[in-house]
Amino acid sequence: MTDHKVLTGARVVLPTGTVENGRVIVAGDRITGSAPEGAPAVDLTGHWLVPGFVDMHNHGGGGASFTSGTVDEVLKGVHTHRLHGTTTVVASFVTGEMDFLSRRAGLLSELAEQGEIAGLHFEGPFISPCRKGAHDETLLRDPDPAEVRKLIDAARGQAKMVTLATELPGGLDSVRLLAEHGVIAAIGHTDATYEQTVQAIDAGATVATHLYNAMPGLGHRAPGPVAALLEDERITVELINDGTHLHPAALELAFHHAGPERVAFITDAMDAAGFGDGRYMLGTLEVEVKDSVARLVEGGSIAGSTLTLDRAFKRAATVDGLPVEAVVQAISANPARLLGVYDRVGSLEPGKDADLVVLDAGFDVRGVMRKGEWIVDPSAGTVA
Repeated sequence: MTDHKVLTGARVVLPTGTVENGRVIVAGDRITGSAPEGAPAVDLTGHWLVPGFVDMHNHGGGGASFTSGTVDEVLKGVHTHRLHGTTTVVASFVTGEMDFLSRRAGLLSELAEQGEIAGLHFEGPFISPCRKGAHDETLLRDPDPAEVRKLIDAARGQAKMVTLATELPGGLDSVRLLAEHGVIAAIGHTDATYEQTVQAIDAGATVATHLYNAMPGLGHRAPGPVAALLEDERITVELINDGTHLHPAALELAFHHAGPERVAFITDAMDAAGFGDGRYMLGTLEVEVKDSVARLVEGGSIAGSTLTLDRAFKRAATVDGLPVEAVVQAISANPARLLGVYDRVGSLEPGKDADLVVLDAGFDVRGVMRKGEWIVDPSAGTVA
């Protein structure tokens, strides 16, 4: 007989809105519409019940790097983020040698096939040296479509996204190639003009990699990529809501112009997420994390984040004052749709995976369920 769990009393956030004193029924690893009489109930009165978070841009955590770690280390990083509510995560790579990235893609594609990760994201090497951020400039290259194709082939159908500086030679042709193969072409680490960005969107780009960061700022005579990305309904903008990468006014501007249906909260996390301060390697570059802010040892550029999505959720709902329903859309539904997995995750609906997060009234994690199993049991306590 299928194991049923009835979660009752919470404020349940559904695609249609929030249900007070609602309930979600889990049968095995799925959400269902009914439960047999006498099925065990979990009282979540005073809590929020929201879909598991979906992180489409994440480089690691728990001391482990998705770019260079062993399989066990990658799984440790994935588990670290699960403890903080991210039940679906894409493994992002930073810039590396092409052969190295191809080997990593082959290795991690197995984890994607097993359902441990939701696919792969190549953030580099096809990015602008003018906006390289925490990427090794000596390894950057123009986006030759043949090389882009090499990486997505190495991922064996598990490549979900490639970040490109689309103004570089081969950029537009690479965008078209990715679109033809069902891989997200993301504009990022770019020095493009407004007009060049519009060209890339018309060619098939659909995501802005961490909007505002690693691209020219908004100008009144030269609006640059930010204006083009915010105004076009075909683009979803990634935002790193950690209080370091973005001023609150920049986040408000993005939500005002793009609307909650075109925002995806990401972590852009590196090894130190959920682990602590210290020195780490991000690809080939050394990073120092101090007071939870990651910066390159040489040059001081921000080097990813130590963010977990539960903190992004809490900040959005409290500091930024966004409606909880809008936060859920940006942190679960929108990235799930982009990744092509909304039929399974991203909302609390019958037939979908039983991936959900229990938050207390202050938006701190009190429970995490993935595929019907408690990773953090709400009866046991909290996550540090």
